[in-house]
Amino acid sequence: MSDVRRAWIARAVDLARGQLRASFAATAGTVVLLWASLTPSLMPRTAVFQALLTALCMLAGYGAGGLAGWLVRCCGGRLAGRARVIAWRVLAAVGGIGTLIVLGLSLRWENEVRDLVEVDRVGLLHVVLTVLITTVLFALLLSLARGSRALGRTIGRFVGRFLPAAASAVIGGLIAALLLYWLAIGVGGNRLLGALDSSFAAINEEFSTEMPPPTAPELTAGPVSAQDWEDLGRQGRVFVANAPSADDIGAFTQKPALQPVRAYVGAGPEGVDIRDEAREAVAELEALGGFDRAVVNVATGTGRGWVNENQAQALEFMWGGDTATVSLQYSYLPSWMSFVLDRQRAQDAGLALFDAVYGRWLEIPEADRPLLVVSGESLGSFGGEAAFSGAQDLATRTDGALFVGPTADNRLWDRFTEEREPGTPQVLPVLDDGEIVRFADQPEDWTKPAAWDGTRIGYLQHANDPITWWSPSVALERPDWLAEERGRDVSPNVRWIPGVTMLQLGVDQFSASAVPDGQGHEFGTAPVRAWAAILPPPGWTDQQTEELVEVIGDRALLR
Repeated sequence: MSDVRRAWIARAVDLARGQLRASFAATAGTVVLLWASLTPSLMPRTAVFQALLTALCMLAGYGAGGLAGWLVRCCGGRLAGRARVIAWRVLAAVGGIGTLIVLGLSLRWENEVRDLVEVDRVGLLHVVLTVLITTVLFALLLSLARGSRALGRTIGRFVGRFLPAAASAVIGGLIAALLLYWLAIGVGGNRLLGALDSSFAAINEEFSTEMPPPTAPELTAGPVSAQDWEDLGRQGRVFVANAPSADDIGAFTQKPALQPVRAYVGAGPEGVDIRDEAREAVAELEALGGFDRAVVNVATGTGRGWVNENQAQALEFMWGGDTATVSLQYSYLPSWMSFVLDRQRAQDAGLALFDAVYGRWLEIPEADRPLLVVSGESLGSFGGEAAFSGAQDLATRTDGALFVGPTADNRLWDRFTEEREPGTPQVLPVLDDGEIVRFADQPEDWTKPAAWDGTRIGYLQHANDPITWWSPSVALERPDWLAEERGRDVSPNVRWIPGVTMLQLGVDQFSASAVPDGQGHEFGTAPVRAWAAILPPPGWTDQQTEELVEVIGDRALLR
């Protein structure tokens, strides 16, 4: 072996030793948080997502343990001599044996969650892959963390020329943290948002087929529309193209039906006021004859403008096509990116669109006004709520609303949940005896209590949907849904662990739409039963609801 190769090997060994070197407290914290990360939560996890979660928790444990050890040393405490040797040996034995036990339990917990949400079980390979990927991710994260600490020490030494050593160390760490935050969030965040917007704007122009624009005058980009087919964006074109025909609806109702109106406006150029786009959407709705229909549905979409077809089609089929749905695109980003990076857009869009529609609706003679409803799913529900101040406002200015898969940041949803009647669970609250607002996980929940007169506002949510239950507050405070009896299809082994549960729910969100209908963030045909409870046409029956569920389900398979 050459001297150069020996030198490189020696350097690599020294580097590895440096990376593995850690204090007793930091190592103990790492082990404890490793164990905690393997406990179950709401969704099944792939090996990659479990590894990501575990690596993040281990890094948090390393940092917390290191801080605790530093504080102990500052107070004069220190392991030394034989006590230090014994402590490390005990930690190695307990950590090694405990980790093997927890890994075995984690496989059982993982399969328990998988059974609850009805997805395939995993075996020993899942554990092996998790361990390998975790090792790589933790090493990378630890290297980054130590690089940040080294920056803080460098700044601290400079500050130490002017201030006492203890103060300079703290100030150096704070300056390094603020600098990294500014680079990552201020400069990097803005550039990232701009780059992502540009990238997804290009994707927005694509469509999966060369489908021509519609020929029906009731659809955007049709003969009487002021909108160009190419300007609708990918999700807008999908929304218009999926509109059922009058013949489709008539085949279900066995009566003459109308072609539903679908009005849509794509995202405008950068800098365009969202209120101008909303007014453009109302002009489009009026041009297509939307205000002459029995029902107008103001649907706030998700980030890229996606509107849930099952929600829209449920109303269209129930009302014999005598409906109009209006929506607009307010972002090029996927829903989760839009929520993380620029959630204000969703609220601005929901407020602007409803206010514009409502303003025109008020100009219609009262006897001729259509029923006015609002709807949205996930980020769309977050934006759709923005136009209203509370339950009475919703009841006064609309004839019904359906919000599916709300986020924990939904302002009204959060208030309604907090104000629920004592004794009712957070996952299925009852507000004011269900007079206006109701929450449902299963179809029968809409009928509890029995009387539901006047305007009906519905929230369709799942007890195991991490998008609904994730919140920063979960890091430090046990949520009610984990203090109460577990909701439907939530493992009884789910426990609240400070800090860890928040990370678990965050990672769970990436799997929330990869589960069967009726679980997580997948609602399938449930909006059909929801609309049947909220805004049924005269003479509508339960049998018709079940028949429509089958029709909407079959149509979804063809999309």
